[in-house]
Amino acid sequence: MTQNAPTRLAQLRDASLAMVDGLTPAEQRAQSHPELSPMLWHVGHVFFMETYWLAERVFGDRRVTDAWCDLYFPEICAKDERSSRLPDAAALKQWAAEVSRDNDAYWRQAANHDHPLLDHGYLAAFLRQHYAQHLETMRLARAQLALARVPAPRPSGIAAAAPDTAMQTVNACDMAIGSSDIAAYDNEQPVFTAHLPTFDIAPRCVSNAQWLGFMQAGGYARPEFWDDAGWAWRVAESIQHPQHWRAAGADDWDIPADIDTDIGQAPVHGIGWYEARAFARYAGARLPREIEWEAARRTGVLADDARVWQWCDDAFYPYPGFTAFPYDGYSRPWFDGAHFVARGASVHTEIDVRRPGFRNFYPPAHRHVFAGLRLARA
Repeated sequence: MTQNAPTRLAQLRDASLAMVDGLTPAEQRAQSHPELSPMLWHVGHVFFMETYWLAERVFGDRRVTDAWCDLYFPEICAKDERSSRLPDAAALKQWAAEVSRDNDAYWRQAANHDHPLLDHGYLAAFLRQHYAQHLETMRLARAQLALARVPAPRPSGIAAAAPDTAMQTVNACDMAIGSSDIAAYDNEQPVFTAHLPTFDIAPRCVSNAQWLGFMQAGGYARPEFWDDAGWAWRVAESIQHPQHWRAAGADDWDIPADIDTDIGQAPVHGIGWYEARAFARYAGARLPREIEWEAARRTGVLADDARVWQWCDDAFYPYPGFTAFPYDGYSRPWFDGAHFVARGASVHTEIDVRRPGFRNFYPPAHRHVFAGLRLARA
């Protein structure tokens, strides 16, 4: 199916198709979390979007996209309407094989075709990243499905730890922020120079053991640690622990070992931006600004920047001179003050988006996104 496509794109296609394997038919079309789509939808969507950008936008072929746009364009079909309209896994895989054969032919033509989206390999890089980001989302969906299957909770036996975290000083500097790579998204551009005053940042992320210390210190019950909006959310949703933790006896928790075997020292995740800010106040620290995070990453200060995404203090914003590309809706709608930046990567992140300038962004109550935190001080 993929032998004639660019090699990395072929790998990403195959990995996407494999995401439905090992799931029951009901799990394949289940909406495992209110913010996640059914697994079958994600698989169909990535193949559809490759076809949209390559076959339709570059070559004017709308045969596939006209037939499927009302299901696979997310702005047309709401998450909770997708499940009942999806084909089964066998039909989806057959369809994916057919559109991939057509797209492989278009990729071969692209080598001699003049179109702005093809310049310098832009479209191939754009689509590789689209597959890669949805692969991570599909892994998050599989994690949510696994939570629903968990039998009786199993105690982890971890001991609570103090919030003390070693810091490393980054001296005042001027730093180039952003990326000029052809693969860089519009929100990473243009590169600009930022002046950063001296700051301290933790080389390591906050651990599960340290988060347990926050909980045992009453962190979820002490409003002085929380923003007003965060406290209102915590109370309304009865939030008392990370999203995937399960009580397993007095002061013990079942914490899935999805990062390390030493679960106590593994970076905490399953927390939203509100919770990350509350922990930072409890620890007498703050979240790093995202340009501080990037400066620390570029200067080699961060020891574990790719095991969990790390919440930064900033709302998602456009860099000076921002220009939307290749369409207005990738970044611009989310410069709304209601989405917050997470930097780094997680164990579920593909190599295609692991770069210092990459910016992830989520609403502050999103807790399923494999995000944790590191601490900073002025």
